[in-house]
Amino acid sequence: MMGFVWFWLVAVMIVGYVVLDGFDLGVGVLHLFLAHTESEKRAMLASIGPVWDGNEVWLLAGGGTLYFAFPLLYASAFSGFYLPLMIVLWLLVLRGVSLELRNHLELGVWRTLLDGVFGLASALLAIFYGAALANVLRGVPLQPDGYFFLPLWTNWRPGVDPGILDWYTVIGGLVALAALTLHGALWLTIKVSGNLAERARRIVTPLWLALLALTVISLITTIAVRPASLDNYFHYPVTFIIPVGVVASLVGIWFWNHNSQPVKAFLASCFYLFFMLAGACWGVYPTLLPATTGAANDITLTRAISGPHTLAVGLAWWIFGMALAVAYVVFVYSRFRGKADAPAGGH
Repeated sequence: MMGFVWFWLVAVMIVGYVVLDGFDLGVGVLHLFLAHTESEKRAMLASIGPVWDGNEVWLLAGGGTLYFAFPLLYASAFSGFYLPLMIVLWLLVLRGVSLELRNHLELGVWRTLLDGVFGLASALLAIFYGAALANVLRGVPLQPDGYFFLPLWTNWRPGVDPGILDWYTVIGGLVALAALTLHGALWLTIKVSGNLAERARRIVTPLWLALLALTVISLITTIAVRPASLDNYFHYPVTFIIPVGVVASLVGIWFWNHNSQPVKAFLASCFYLFFMLAGACWGVYPTLLPATTGAANDITLTRAISGPHTLAVGLAWWIFGMALAVAYVVFVYSRFRGKADAPAGGH
């Protein structure tokens, strides 16, 4: 029972991070081309300025919870995924530095450079996050001792000895890029006004079409690469509500954006991310990290879980810590109501 609880607690924290930090990654990608003037760039940055660094706390909290609840998974994943984790770390650093420095430099060439770094780092982070999830769904070459090594790429095909990047994980990266960029565009329709908000609303449609196509492709390829991902759905047919939720949220995004109801469209995007990630988690449960070298090497829930006393004590502290985190999020976002208008857009 405790294993089931902690599996979904970690999953909820990952979903929380993707939903909250996802829109400011999307704003970072759109910052490359959607803003036409310096005041519009400042308005876009002001739309995420008070919350972007707080959103990333959920990533750290998720990693800490993973270390506490599933130490074997943490040890295996953080050693085998060492290269992409270092890339993600540097992208987070570059993104934060460029975001904070660009308004302290008056030279246009430096601002242009930092804007490019901010946008590129945001796009690459979205791609790497999607590719990381696809790696988990596809499986990694785990050895009997629980360790593995992944090069950046091998022959670009899933198999017994894959790389971090292959055609399947690239599809996962593109899905994440399209979904988070769309998420950011919907956030901008809420937080900015004027021509910038209208351009953000118009770009939703092509992004939505791309996401629709990529979602269908990703679902088909996931079934092809990992047929066992459907087992839980057939054992518990009620959980087919998850793919129904994916379809309904996509329809909601299009409908409410088309009818100029930005808050509802943004919430539909949140539900899309929730259902996609919940579907991925349910597709592998109770396996935490599948092995391409055989099911005997899978890192499963029972194999990776901490002791019962540790989990019971940790649950009490987790509830306390999450209550503080949720209260902080509610407070910050309630104070951050209104528009980050382009004429008044500051940092």
